[in-house]
Amino acid sequence: MEQLKFTEYFQNFLNLAIVAYEKMKASGVLILLEGPIDWGRLKKLTGETHVVIAATQREFLEGADENNFLSVHINLSDDSPVYDRMTHAVLEAVAADLLSAGSRIVALYSGFDITSLDSISIINLNEHLERLSSKDLRKLETKVPLKTLKTVVDLALEIGRDGREGKAVGTLFVLGDTKNVLRTSKPAGFDPVRGYKCKERNLFDPRVREGIKEVAQLDGAFVISLDGTVVAACRLLDTSTAMITLSKGLGSRHWAAAAVSRTTNAVAIAVSQSSGTVRIFLNGDVVLRIESRHRRPMIWREFEYEQLTFE
Repeated sequence: MEQLKFTEYFQNFLNLAIVAYEKMKASGVLILLEGPIDWGRLKKLTGETHVVIAATQREFLEGADENNFLSVHINLSDDSPVYDRMTHAVLEAVAADLLSAGSRIVALYSGFDITSLDSISIINLNEHLERLSSKDLRKLETKVPLKTLKTVVDLALEIGRDGREGKAVGTLFVLGDTKNVLRTSKPAGFDPVRGYKCKERNLFDPRVREGIKEVAQLDGAFVISLDGTVVAACRLLDTSTAMITLSKGLGSRHWAAAAVSRTTNAVAIAVSQSSGTVRIFLNGDVVLRIESRHRRPMIWREFEYEQLTFE
């Protein structure tokens, strides 16, 4: 693939990102690459700016370390929406201590033309990841493999964003500690995944994920093992909500998610039917909230924009 060209337009855009970084006292500039780049030239233009480079293909990141750039690999396909790739990049950067969870960053990415970095967003992590630190992410990974967690979160985001057949859908995934989760729950009725072989219930198979989207319209929670296998569906959680405190407006699904994550070693992922918001619960608390409803590929609706005025 051809290297990203350092056109006058691109250099002006990069300079604008650096000015925003300095004026707003941001913790870093996050650049989402769509192809290879001349690292030496980029280093000359960015100077001492704290820059984190992210890309879906590892070859695009080759040479970053040698030129003192911090980098993260995004384990998503090239055609994934910008929102999804940027979200993963932020999570990976926070997990690796490359960005602070309570900080503000300037994101530079290809919003319209993949041959050029043409879009800038100001992301206030303190509003959306204020309770999430690298320690929290590592704590999540000790309970749930990060690969499995990401697969379930991606599925939850798709359900929250798209619904099913034009209708909003809310659902609940309980990941890990399956024996205790099954012991503290009961069938809501017919279990649509019962009787299938394990490989026919594994979420790493795209066909299985599509089937789960259909089942998500039914009542009850999905119980998922650490390897991504759907152990049971349509389960009613029977756990105490004592000592649980949640924000106003969250319904029974979120209370159940908080309770099961507190009384077991599972991680719960709830999708709000009203807003499409995805919340991850650990030990009874919300550790991450991701907005997914009404997303557009090129617009960061879940992060606030700020009007910049430079003197």
